[in-house]
Amino acid sequence: MTTLATVAVDESLLVERYLEYVRVEKRLAARTVELYALDLQKLIDYADKLPVALTVVQNQHVRRWVAHMHASGRSGRGIALILSAWRGFYAWLGRMGRVACNPVQDVRTPKAAKPLPKALGVDEAVQFANYENSQNESCSRTNDGTCSLNASEEAIFLESRDHAMVELLYSSGLRVAELIGLNVYASTVGSAQGLGWVDLEQAQAEVCGKGSKWRAVPVGRLALQALQAWLQARSVFVASMPGARATQVSPALFIGRNGTRLTAQAVWQRLRARSVQAGLSAPVHPHMLRHSFASHLLQSSGDLRAVQELLGHANISTTQVYTRLDFQHLAKAYDAAHPRAHSKGKDKGNKT
Repeated sequence: MTTLATVAVDESLLVERYLEYVRVEKRLAARTVELYALDLQKLIDYADKLPVALTVVQNQHVRRWVAHMHASGRSGRGIALILSAWRGFYAWLGRMGRVACNPVQDVRTPKAAKPLPKALGVDEAVQFANYENSQNESCSRTNDGTCSLNASEEAIFLESRDHAMVELLYSSGLRVAELIGLNVYASTVGSAQGLGWVDLEQAQAEVCGKGSKWRAVPVGRLALQALQAWLQARSVFVASMPGARATQVSPALFIGRNGTRLTAQAVWQRLRARSVQAGLSAPVHPHMLRHSFASHLLQSSGDLRAVQELLGHANISTTQVYTRLDFQHLAKAYDAAHPRAHSKGKDKGNKT
C-alpha cells in the first residue's frame, strides 16, 4: 500500500537524483546547485499543501503557485529563476519517463512593474542648464550671450554646442534621435539623416519622431539664446576649416570636430561628463532631460494632453507614467509641509 509518506520519500529521492545529475553531468557550480535545491524545496512545499504528487502536477497548479509568489511580493526575476529550476527538473523527469509532459513549459513569468523614469528635480535641471564649463571655454560674454573669441576656437565650439544641446533637450523634451536629426535650415530636411530643424524666428522646432510623425515643439527663450550662440560658434569653426573640408560639413545642427553629424553615443558621453562637472548628484543622459521636461511641465500645468502632444506620444497611456512622478512630487511636498504629515509622536501626550 502506497502512503503519502512513501510518495514524499520517493519524490525527495527524485530531487536528490536530479541535483546529483546537474552537479555531475551538467557540471553546474556548487552555489547554483544549492539554489536549485532551495527552489525545488519550494515546489515540494507547494505540492504538499494541496496535496499532490510532484509527478502529477498540472499546468494550472504551477500557474496558481506563480500567482501566489507574485502576490507575496517576489520579483519577476526571482519567479523566473524559480520557474527555470522547476522547468529543468520536469524536463529531466520527462526523459526519465516519470512524467508525460512538462507542466512548467508554457507558464510565463508575471511582467515586472516598469520603474518610474528618472527625472531631475527642478533645481538640478536649472543648475545643469545654467552650467558653463570654464575649463573648456575662455571667452568673454557679450550682452547677447555670444562669445568674443580670444582663446581656443575648439573649446568655444564644444562649450557652445554642449550648452545648446542641454538647453534644447530640457526646453523642448526632444528624444536624442530627434536632437541629432536636426538640420540648420529647413531647406535641407530632405538630405541624408535630416529629421527636422529649429525655426529661431518662430521659436519652435520641427521634428520627425517615432513612426515618421512630425510635430512642432516650442523652444524657450534661454534655449534660443544658447542656439544663437552655438550657431555663431559653429559658423566660425566651419570657416576655420580648410576649403575642401568646409564644403563637406554636414548640414546637421549639431556637428562634431570633424564636421559630421553628432552621434547619439557622443551626446550621451558629453552630457554624462558635463553633469559630473556640474556637480549633479547623478550622471545625466539625454532621455533624463526629456523625462524632466515632461515631469516639470505636468507639475506646473496639470495638462496631460498637452504633455502628450509635446512629447509626440501616440498613446496617452505612455504619457500617464508622468502622473506617477507628479504624485511622487506632491507626496514629498505633503511630507515636507503638511502639519499632519509628521504628527506621530508629537501628539502622543495630548489627550482630550
